[in-house]
Amino acid sequence: MTLVRLSAAAVASMALVASLTAARADDRSVLADRVTELTRTSVWKAVTKVPVKFRTYHPQGMVKIGDTFYVSSVDKIKGAGHLFKIDAAGALLADLPLGEGAIYHPGGIDYDGAAIWVPLAEYRPDSRSIVYRVDPKTMKAAEVFRFADHIGAIVHDTDDHSLHGVSWGSRRFYRWTLDAGAHVTNAATPPEKLRRLNPSHYIDYQDCKYAGAHRMLCTGLAELRQTPSAPPFRLGGIELVDLAAGRPLHQTPILLWTASGVDMTHNPVWLEPTATGLRAYFMPEDDRSTIYVYDVTVP
Repeated sequence: MTLVRLSAAAVASMALVASLTAARADDRSVLADRVTELTRTSVWKAVTKVPVKFRTYHPQGMVKIGDTFYVSSVDKIKGAGHLFKIDAAGALLADLPLGEGAIYHPGGIDYDGAAIWVPLAEYRPDSRSIVYRVDPKTMKAAEVFRFADHIGAIVHDTDDHSLHGVSWGSRRFYRWTLDAGAHVTNAATPPEKLRRLNPSHYIDYQDCKYAGAHRMLCTGLAELRQTPSAPPFRLGGIELVDLAAGRPLHQTPILLWTASGVDMTHNPVWLEPTATGLRAYFMPEDDRSTIYVYDVTVP
């Protein structure tokens, strides 16, 4: 495992975030605004699909930087976390092992223009987590802080330099503040004093991204059963969340499934604006994954 402590270079990279964020702010704002135009009748059109050319285990979060994908994943059998770097054709470019002992379950990830934020947790609710910053060029990870709950996804609010996490099943929201040296100032605060409950029970979040103006965009699913022993029906969806208020601003189902019946938002998702709407990259399957690319036009 390649780990480094936060150095002067890492601190300097935090300053770089401000300038890079300015370039991405318009895209984030457009993305969030267009998500609010989605409805259950929005028509998603298949563009292409990219078979991933290696075993992916259980993918969790995804960011796309240029034409390169970064995907967090957990090997549940070996108890190992990974951050994969994947090219546009689905080939593996790099594999960064992440975790420590029982803390090996990566969650949803975010990219702030300079670094990828990756939470690792024990594979159970109400557990422990380590949050890392990863340099996407060098694929080196720096531990940022530890926390006494399972953090299943994290985003970096680059407008007020805070971090926001969601717990197992996204039932709890957390906010941590960063000082000028990129250190978390309230990591030692007990979880019960820092958390607030998510008022939405529509879906459990699997992957989240910062969407500008103190908002985050989360994708995930709900498992619905007619009886406890019945097979589940899995409904995928998107939520745009107001981080200040701690509640969703917009919710919509995503009525897309693979040929085998897996909901498209089951695992990692990346969304980006296009000239006429949105493009989505879905990676719903375990082990032998495919990246499904869809476009949707919005008013």
